Amino acid sequence: MVNVPKERRTHCKKCNKHVVHKVSQYKAGKASNFAQGKRRYDAKQKGYGGQTKPIFHKKAKTTKKIVLRMECKKCKTKRQIVLKRCKHFELGEKKKATGHVY
Repeated sequence: MVNVPKERRTHCKKCNKHVVHKVSQYKAGKASNFAQGKRRYDAKQKGYGGQTKPIFHKKAKTTKKIVLRMECKKCKTKRQIVLKRCKHFELGEKKKATGHVY
């Protein structure tokens, strides 16, 4: 389990010094219907002839790499940092008590 604080003091390229950054988890945006690849795919699929491009079925990975989105609190510049793979990811949660609780 990976637990990352919601704020981190780290280097900002624009300010060129260590500043506090707001940390959030990157999430992919909604796919556009007008992107070139989607338009090309839809045109190719049109009409008779069934599925024209391969559909990937042999999924091997059970996890995704975690991407952190860092926003500088001073200049609002954003950058992304990739973490290793993990099954459970938390942003700024309190540490859970380990061991026996009386």
